[in-house]
Amino acid sequence: MIMLKQILILCAGVFFFAACASRGVPVAAPTIPPTFDLGATMIPMTITSAPRVKIASGELEGVRENNLNVFKGIPFAAPPVGELRWREPQPVAAWNGLRKADTFGNACIQPTTKIEGAGAASPQSEDCLYLNVWTPDADPNAKLPVMVWIHGGALVVGDGSSPAYDGASLAERGAVVVTLNYRLGPLGFFSHPALDAANPGGTVNFGLLDEIAALKWVQQNISAFGGDPSNVTIFGESAGAQSVLALFASPLAQGLFHKGIAESSYAVPSNTRKKALDAGINVANAVGLDGANATLEQLRAVPAEKLAPLNQKGMTLAPVFVAGDAALPEPILNIFQEGKQAAAPLIIGNNSNEATVAEAFGIDPANLIKQMGLVKIALKPLYPGVNDNEQLGRELIRDLIFSAFAKRISDLHSARAPSWRYYFSYIPQKLRGQEPGVPHGGEIPFVFDSGTLAPESKAYFAAADEEMAKRVGDYWFEFARSGNPNPSGQPAWAQNDAKNDNTLEFGDAIAPQKNFMRARLNVFIGLLNVLGKILNRE
Repeated sequence: MIMLKQILILCAGVFFFAACASRGVPVAAPTIPPTFDLGATMIPMTITSAPRVKIASGELEGVRENNLNVFKGIPFAAPPVGELRWREPQPVAAWNGLRKADTFGNACIQPTTKIEGAGAASPQSEDCLYLNVWTPDADPNAKLPVMVWIHGGALVVGDGSSPAYDGASLAERGAVVVTLNYRLGPLGFFSHPALDAANPGGTVNFGLLDEIAALKWVQQNISAFGGDPSNVTIFGESAGAQSVLALFASPLAQGLFHKGIAESSYAVPSNTRKKALDAGINVANAVGLDGANATLEQLRAVPAEKLAPLNQKGMTLAPVFVAGDAALPEPILNIFQEGKQAAAPLIIGNNSNEATVAEAFGIDPANLIKQMGLVKIALKPLYPGVNDNEQLGRELIRDLIFSAFAKRISDLHSARAPSWRYYFSYIPQKLRGQEPGVPHGGEIPFVFDSGTLAPESKAYFAAADEEMAKRVGDYWFEFARSGNPNPSGQPAWAQNDAKNDNTLEFGDAIAPQKNFMRARLNVFIGLLNVLGKILNRE
């Protein structure tokens, strides 16, 4: 048992540095692209076929793409630079004239990654609080469902402008789709004695506050794009899924959304404020300052590019939020266990080969099993027919960190609001026989039907996969539209709760499963209770 606990801590504390949406991994010495100033461009008012909307901060002109109105690079908060670094997001300054919204805004400062296709798609800058909107009908009276996407990336990498997150397919169904950026790494999640002295007990989760600010922007402005502010669904993958759960748990986000979808959230306990403080001191030392004695002025003067690569052990808070500020007063799991999360419908699930996160970071599942020694004997009855160490290692990582957590959250949440659970096992046609399952983030091209758009998937996405993407997107859209993920003509998706164990499997066939992996997942849920207590001790 002691050895198993050690391995659980290893899994939880190491491999999640991997980029979640596209399986990238931050490296220690990134090359940061040059900073671009994408400030408002004022143009004369002229008659044009380009779509225009009037929002609280001014008038925007977007572009027409495939019969949709698309608005890119909309600022939802003031640039968090200078005195606004490590401050709550501030309101956008209004502009005069017409602002072009035809180019994606900057991505937030982040490391590069060593896996092709991962990381930011846009130029990087500390001035990065932008969002994008796809809408089929910019009529304020349209009252269309709103879907707000939060990207993954371990809270370290990623942005809302990736081709994988193209909102066109969901917008063609009748949704207003929003994708957004939020501050990452030490610029987004940071604590230090100088910050505490200026604001005792103040914010640590600045990136989470950015997400909340974007949701406030949606409430104030989305009707101008045809969206219904009373029907907002938040959805995200990996760190974006953790964000969905954090928003359910945050008292500051209550009333800003009405449904949520968490794709591949993970069982890594929330950070403590003490860990955040220690990490901040180490960051100050790493940039040449006097650790705990560094002043706030000195910290804010550090070039943002110097902070991006500081993701080594002892300096990073990835891949989870910090419990103990106004945005997240308690650990996410505690809030769900206490029934204090938002009483909103929730979909939660994971993929069949989530262990790709571990493999991307150099952890060999087969070696993991070998290290377990006699514990392997105890695991074998939970995996009948699995004799290969590599396969057993992959399934153990998947179930312990992802599948058990999805069941745990779904069971808890079902006492508060309707909850649905899924398992994604559909492998694209051209990858069959090459991949042992669906990797971490592998469902994203199906949710967005972006398989032919994203560089990492267009080489293998076939016509049959596009048909599957249509079906998956229909489930996600119907949930956003009505709060019930059961589109007409598709297999029924029953609610899950602690007594009625229901899962919808998106495999070669879309099929409901009863008591799916129930015995082994209940064992792992018990172990996760122990793991959480161990890792939260200070």
